[in-house]
Amino acid sequence: MVTQGRTRRQIRQAIGYNLGAIYVSSTTSQVDDASLIDTSLRGGDDSHNGKWVVASASTGSITAGDISRVSDYTQSSTDCTVAPAFSGSIPSGMEYELWDSAYEPQRIHALIDAAIMDATGRVYTDIENLDIFADGRTSRYDIPADLDMINRIEYRNTVTSKRIHECNATFDEKTDSDFTQSLDTQDRKQGSQSLKMVIAAGASAGDFVTDSITSADLSKYDYVEMWVKSTVDTSAGNLKLLLDDSASGASPLETLSIPALSADTWTYCRMAMSNPETDTAIISVGLEYDSDLGACTVWIDDIKAVVNSSAVWDRLAPNLWSVDRASRDLVFTSDGRSIAGYRLLKISGGAKPGLLTAETTTSDVDDWYVIARATALAIQGTPGQDPGENRRRATQWFAIAEMAWRSMPILQNVRMIS
Repeated sequence: MVTQGRTRRQIRQAIGYNLGAIYVSSTTSQVDDASLIDTSLRGGDDSHNGKWVVASASTGSITAGDISRVSDYTQSSTDCTVAPAFSGSIPSGMEYELWDSAYEPQRIHALIDAAIMDATGRVYTDIENLDIFADGRTSRYDIPADLDMINRIEYRNTVTSKRIHECNATFDEKTDSDFTQSLDTQDRKQGSQSLKMVIAAGASAGDFVTDSITSADLSKYDYVEMWVKSTVDTSAGNLKLLLDDSASGASPLETLSIPALSADTWTYCRMAMSNPETDTAIISVGLEYDSDLGACTVWIDDIKAVVNSSAVWDRLAPNLWSVDRASRDLVFTSDGRSIAGYRLLKISGGAKPGLLTAETTTSDVDDWYVIARATALAIQGTPGQDPGENRRRATQWFAIAEMAWRSMPILQNVRMIS
């Protein structure tokens, strides 16, 4: 699909030119917050009264997209008095648009968004999501919030990796009295147990525990992956994984922020290593309680390093999975669950195209479709003009929009979520 990705400002101006309803210029001097001076303006006194003014670029205290209206125009001073006044004195050199009174810029914005919404279902922004790790036992997974449709699921068949800690032993190199550790054989993700840490209310931000490991050269790896679960919600970085080439986490080479966790939910965490080239002799791994979360319990399991680019992905056949739209669940058949096994999943899909909420927001939908359809809608809905001519012009622009619509690729194997 051809999508130039023009900004709202560029799309709005293109629509204005199609309508013959816009004049684009810059101010030539500064007076106050209600006087827009432009010596290039033509027309007699009051000839611009009622027209709309849009600040098309941020200048001084004025923000791009600010809108006002001309209440009076004086030809001798080429002064458009605007109401309401802008948020600051209108400076010389401010780029602006002057719109005919019949075409309110806010309405043009609404029509741009209407055109984008019309394309929803035909156009999605491409997304690849790596948030789900299949464990070989679970048949239902929450679909990541950024996905509105799915058209492909792959599982990571192979990846170059190195186990850092299996979490089948407590961290006993550096301990903390506020951390009570045990091995949990019931609540686990890999192997026969996970490492459970009950953290007391007295724990302070910065407390941590570590375990010694056989010296590991991680210099060729670029990501650390692990399972984490917490009894409380956390934000990214509230918990950290420490990797050190000195004992007891004395001066960690890697301090990796564990992503945000939802309470009581196992999360597969992937963290990019900061300085893998220095990680040639890691002998200590630790968990840091970096924010005061209060009393909580944290489980960790299966800490490993991977070479992200080495992953080989295989497609999971479409008949082995489905989407439960009511619960936003990804559902595997028993065969699908078996084939995916204990592997990272890559979900390819898309999100609904975003609406244009600011001057610099770019369109996810083919620009020409948005421009043509919004132009047609603007003409169709404009009163006070020749109805027959309006119908003719609107029909012409609807036809152009339809041609742009037909040029969009038809989506294949799409399963809608919302």
